[in-house]
Amino acid sequence: MPDYGHDLLFGAVLVPSAGHADDAVALARVADRAGLDLVSVPDHPYRPELLDAWMALAVIAASTTRVRVFPNVANLPLRPPAVLARTAAGLDLLSGGRVEPGLGAGSYWDAIAADGGPRRSPDEAVRASEAIDVIRALWREGQGVRLPGEHYALDGATAGPAPAHPIGIWVGAVGPRMLKLTGATADGWLPSVPHVPPRRLAAGHQVVDEAAVAAGRAPSEVRRLYNLSPGPGGFPQGPLDAWPEQLAALTLEHGTSGFLLPAHQPALLQGFAAEVAPATRELVTVERKRTAHAPRSADGSGAARGRGGTGRRPGVADVPVPAAFAPDRPRAASFEALTVRPTPPPDAWRSAERLWDESTRPVGPPADPERRYPRREQEPARNLVAAHNQLRADLDRLREVVREVLADALAPGGARAEIQRLSLRQNSWTLGAYCASYCRITTLHHTREDEDLFPYLRRSDPRLGEVLDRLTEEHHVIQVLIERIDRELVAFVREEGGEQARGALQAAIDLLTDALLSHLAYEERELIEPMARLGTGW
Repeated sequence: MPDYGHDLLFGAVLVPSAGHADDAVALARVADRAGLDLVSVPDHPYRPELLDAWMALAVIAASTTRVRVFPNVANLPLRPPAVLARTAAGLDLLSGGRVEPGLGAGSYWDAIAADGGPRRSPDEAVRASEAIDVIRALWREGQGVRLPGEHYALDGATAGPAPAHPIGIWVGAVGPRMLKLTGATADGWLPSVPHVPPRRLAAGHQVVDEAAVAAGRAPSEVRRLYNLSPGPGGFPQGPLDAWPEQLAALTLEHGTSGFLLPAHQPALLQGFAAEVAPATRELVTVERKRTAHAPRSADGSGAARGRGGTGRRPGVADVPVPAAFAPDRPRAASFEALTVRPTPPPDAWRSAERLWDESTRPVGPPADPERRYPRREQEPARNLVAAHNQLRADLDRLREVVREVLADALAPGGARAEIQRLSLRQNSWTLGAYCASYCRITTLHHTREDEDLFPYLRRSDPRLGEVLDRLTEEHHVIQVLIERIDRELVAFVREEGGEQARGALQAAIDLLTDALLSHLAYEERELIEPMARLGTGW
């Protein structure tokens, strides 16, 4: 199957457990800060151990700032399409255009019927096309709408509200009838590894493509997504650093452009965002560029893709590996100039206080301008920048929370002064919990550098000694700043948001911002090339 050229999306499947109601929301915040594109939750309304999917998505959307949310997938038999349409549009408006509904015709019919829902046959389930028509009609605000249908119809319903952005409907389909419906009417196909393993993807894509063409659509109008199931017997297989080539193969050979990872641990989400997503995007970008510039054969097809045969990476069952990734084929693009670039330091200082003189920072040995680095050797440096971007994003969030708390401190008035103070205390301790989490992440990052990475780099290239000493000193300074924010936060609460306490808290966060951003830029400037040249020793 072809590569449809879609941008790649990476996301998570989170389980909104009723017994641990906060877990899914906390993981969604991790996914949001880590830079993932999507967060989804399964929709099984008949299972009492799970929270309602749309309720969970609403709280997740309110607790995040950029990630898009969707049900994976909405249970159509228990959620009438008119209600789905207005629920999705309302949440899209409230979240600033961050909803992408997934839709399923239904399964687990005994459980659905036990909850009062209909029991559909396969022929009846395919009437989901009627539901899609209903949903789209209600997203077009205007006069009354009439749509005939055997199971899902409208009889003079008033359309609206319209969502904040053009919403796509992604269908979870397995059988041939639903695959044909997906190709003819939907905006995306969302299978899952346990139901449609990689070896069956090509057949499914073919049915979707043929149905799209029969309906007068281009197959590329249907985005292809995939619910992953890593581990033995699943997909992808092996450690995280083995995933990018497997996922890139699906994009380039099957057109899959969205990958959803079921996750229960923050570290896995962070690794998926910081390691797997950028490496997969790079592989796909390189191959797309190579194919675009490849010579064309007499019949107009790309001749380059067929050269060298098709290899297989050990552990990847039944997934064609593009020729560019074959282990027995020399890769002309493997060795290249260092493409990882350091993030520049901030243009302006927020604080008048200075903790160090930047002009006295040591400089490491100059890089060899003729040196070329295999793509895989550049990954440690790229991961360093990604980890730093995570810290930068968390710092932005910490500053935002501080601003919110300080704004509340200025709000008390009149007879409600005591209530305002109680609200202020609650907000402040929420900030304290967030700060504790952020500071722990920052400290762990620096500890791993000090205890693992820096000694390895020092042994590998003693010329880096002065740079590593300075970076370690700055780590200690930043730790002192983190402790200072803790102290100022406690003082702010005890003094009930007094002017002096507010100023001290703002000064502390400004100084931390200056120091951390300056430090991260210096560390990237000095360590990107050594890490690409020497690795990490991990």
